[in-house]
Amino acid sequence: MTQIPLVNLNRQYQNIKHEIDNVIQHVLDNGHFIMGEDVSFFEKEFAQYTGTSHCISVNSGTDALILSLQALGIKQGDEVLVPVNTFVATAFAVTATGATPVFVDIDPVTYLIDVTQIEVKITKNTKAIIPVHLYGQAVPMNDIMAIAKKHSLFVIEDACQAHGALYQGKKVGSIGDVGCFSFYPGKNLGAYGDGGAIVTSNPVLAEKLTLLRQYGEKRKYIHQTYGTNSRLDTLQAAILRIKLKYLDQWNTLRMHHAKEYDAALSSSGLHKPTLYTDGSHVYHLYVVRVKNREHIQKQLAQEGISTGIHYPIPLHLQEAFSTLGYKQGDFPHAEKTAQQILSLPLFPELTIQEIAIITSTLHKILL
Repeated sequence: MTQIPLVNLNRQYQNIKHEIDNVIQHVLDNGHFIMGEDVSFFEKEFAQYTGTSHCISVNSGTDALILSLQALGIKQGDEVLVPVNTFVATAFAVTATGATPVFVDIDPVTYLIDVTQIEVKITKNTKAIIPVHLYGQAVPMNDIMAIAKKHSLFVIEDACQAHGALYQGKKVGSIGDVGCFSFYPGKNLGAYGDGGAIVTSNPVLAEKLTLLRQYGEKRKYIHQTYGTNSRLDTLQAAILRIKLKYLDQWNTLRMHHAKEYDAALSSSGLHKPTLYTDGSHVYHLYVVRVKNREHIQKQLAQEGISTGIHYPIPLHLQEAFSTLGYKQGDFPHAEKTAQQILSLPLFPELTIQEIAIITSTLHKILL
């Protein structure tokens, strides 16, 4: 029986094995494992790629969010607006600063934050919005920025799933005050371990973030401010430099695969990903919506086809946030969506034959 994983990282490695092995050996040979030259090279290259002036690499996407909030002065007593359908790290970053995440329901069609519901959530304590470019699709940032300007709020773009996505010709992450990226291995641009980055065109913020990520120091043992240890390993930076060269090519393959899915599933009755005209989608995930998800997921698994759920429980119903006082029914769109969404296999090296197997199997199950 054919086995089709949700993600296959080994295929990608095999395609660029020679380049990856060479840079790993180079780092091993020179021995500069912390803040080696590949870190600064990658930061310059990723800033250029995103159309920003500064990139500050860190050890994870979560830390990218936390340090960004800290650099913007978010603290206990403040509130930060967060979509209720996102990976938990978006909200945990807020709680890590002592601030309170305030959840906003999602658009039931795109699954992105519902911009029409943002302003009713704003109070005198609201200091920032974190729009999440979920699954690889850009959030309508003009609306977000207009609301932020009207209410004097910071905008921290969570672009951890959307490397290379565009909004009106601009790379996501370059539009708000800061943009946050994760280089978790399965991302569109993934390291071989944890990693992250913050991009901004604000030099003052960039300097604060540079201090925060390394013990608050400009020179060794001279600490100007509070800081922590959140550095991107040289080894990971070297790997990311190689992979960054291929990112647009890989994103193009993801988009091509999504079109193949769209065409093959056009008569299936499934709710396929919906795009709007101002933003692009780089398909970190290909998420469909089905009414009898558990049955379909089980049947696919029996045929060797792996799937995922992103995400099965909205944040307001997670036990970790039980003290915030939310209850079932508070965010109906996210709650209904969480019961129906299903992520199908999607990665650049997925073959047309595999997509055909997946979609034909789905048609059989849905008959």
